Amino acid sequence: MHARVGDQLTIRGHHVGEPERHAEIVEVRGEEGDPPYLVLWDDTGHRTLFFPGTDAVIEHLHSV
Repeated sequence: MHARVGDQLTIRGHHVGEPERHAEIVEVRGEEGDPPYLVLWDDTGHRTLFFPGTDAVIEHLHSV
């Protein structure tokens, strides 16, 4: 999984009816876009260091 600053991170709900969570990647701490990522969560406004699992999807919102 590779990301850039400004990309959108989405975590799928784990149970039926559970909403997705969204975050903006504000810092990439791994080499060449690898995790971990510092993210800003849309629902809480908190910044956390995040190591994505198989339930995570990254959407590149800007062009290279």
